[in-house]
Amino acid sequence: MCTGSCAKCIGITLITLIILCTLANILLFFPGGSVVQENQYITDEVWFFGGILGSGVLMIFPALVFLGLKNNDCCGCCGNESCGKRFAMFTSIIFAGIGVVGAGYSFIVSAAAINRGPKCFVNSTSYDYPFHNGNYLSNHSLWDQCKEPKNVIPWNLTLFSMLLIMSGVQAVLCAFQIINGLLGTLCGDCTCCGCCGNNGAV
Repeated sequence: MCTGSCAKCIGITLITLIILCTLANILLFFPGGSVVQENQYITDEVWFFGGILGSGVLMIFPALVFLGLKNNDCCGCCGNESCGKRFAMFTSIIFAGIGVVGAGYSFIVSAAAINRGPKCFVNSTSYDYPFHNGNYLSNHSLWDQCKEPKNVIPWNLTLFSMLLIMSGVQAVLCAFQIINGLLGTLCGDCTCCGCCGNNGAV
């Protein structure tokens, strides 16, 4: 198994998901696709920045580490064959753990937002949360309680669902990299064995 190549594929996938999660979180600041006049009208969970921080910023570091594993000098650790590659794979386990934490944060925030429902204009005086324990998910007749912003329910539901799914995928990929990193630490990388076995020749 080429653990370095596998890590690179994971890194490329994570970069794509980082961009999508960040965009989804930014779009949530425009409920129903419109600009609100007051920030307090935006659903509270949007301000937790699950897609920007959890699935975005915290995920950048693991993704970049995974991308660079394939090109690490596998013979560059105190002259020991494959030691450098093994150490790099061990380090990737730590960053993969950070990725799991970030993805988990985004997943929890998204799940809580979906269950709570969006903040919307429910009467002539104020914005509020008219739904409880996700009851609006199976009963679409309750959606009429939200007067404004228009289409805020499908807008928030779609974007938070996307964040939920993508953060779940990120968590799975990072968990897989933990296993991949353990294999790389214990067994080395297939390309590493080849180059070190030929005294560093490519």
